[in-house]
Amino acid sequence: MRRRGFVGGTRFRHIVQRGNRREFVQRLNRRTLVVALATAAFGVTSSSAQHPGKPPRIGWLVPTTKAEWDGLLEQYRLGMRELGYVEGRTVETEYLYAEGHFDRLPDLAAKLVEQKVDLIVTASTPAIVALKNATEKIPIVFAASSDPVSTGLVASLSRPGGNITGLSLMASDLSAKRLELMAALMPDVSRIAILWDSSNPGMALRVRATRSAAEQSKIAFFDAGARNLDELEVTFVEVAKRQPLALVVTAEPFTMEHRSRILGFMARNAIPAMYEEGRFVEGGGLISYGPSVPDLFRRSATYVDKILKGANASDLPVEQPTKFELVVNLNTAKALGLIVPDSILARADKVIE
Repeated sequence: MRRRGFVGGTRFRHIVQRGNRREFVQRLNRRTLVVALATAAFGVTSSSAQHPGKPPRIGWLVPTTKAEWDGLLEQYRLGMRELGYVEGRTVETEYLYAEGHFDRLPDLAAKLVEQKVDLIVTASTPAIVALKNATEKIPIVFAASSDPVSTGLVASLSRPGGNITGLSLMASDLSAKRLELMAALMPDVSRIAILWDSSNPGMALRVRATRSAAEQSKIAFFDAGARNLDELEVTFVEVAKRQPLALVVTAEPFTMEHRSRILGFMARNAIPAMYEEGRFVEGGGLISYGPSVPDLFRRSATYVDKILKGANASDLPVEQPTKFELVVNLNTAKALGLIVPDSILARADKVIE
């Protein structure tokens, strides 16, 4: 049964038979407008509009190995599934791995651009910089960035501008808090060092913030930066000579890749260390405090979803962490002869015994 007044039904024939072209055109235009509004309401993407029925293609630039980031990537995929995306059906993803060789990042970034993916996701400053240099058109989402403003990746957190946006680790703001926790654990600490990848520009502000916090607390500070594995071994020798009472270890692709080597050095030299990521503590480190990186990777899917539905990266504010984790390893504390205060244990999200 045809509805009365519906263009194409009885009323349509009546209009044409009467020769009332003006009424026909008015009704047709109204129908076109309704269809257009409905299409916009359902968020049809430009990609799907150009390629009906073809799922959008996403590129993932991973600075480390598959094994190193598999858990984090699974959090991203979980976020995508929560938003209704089905890998291989409603979205296709191409993963490229630099295997910890940062000199490969520019070529891998260029490869994703050549493949004409609709959007690229990554994390860490070196990878984001490689993508920024490779394209000004394809939207880029970073699941985690140490300092996107100072490194020039975005114009500001509220208005990123350009084709890049995502989530900030806000790590530099946490430097003083980490030293406070170390002081609570070791009230007599008077010398610290920070171990980091000095080739990573995203870490520079974090090191400066840690130095500033140490100076305010009257704690001697030693910059133990290293750009590669050879320099890391040299740094170990220098740290052993200087004998700092504690170390701060950044969380970034380089240090994460070599965390077993770093943890071994700490254990052999009985040096207490504050880490920025819980996986160090799970591997035998003393204590960590920082944003939940898995949570950031899961939340990055919301940026992907918004951009695929037509949003511009330049209009999506960079978000900061909302979930932080304090992890303590009591076995390591005991081996170091330290007693973890109840004030820290009460706040800890995870205690390893």
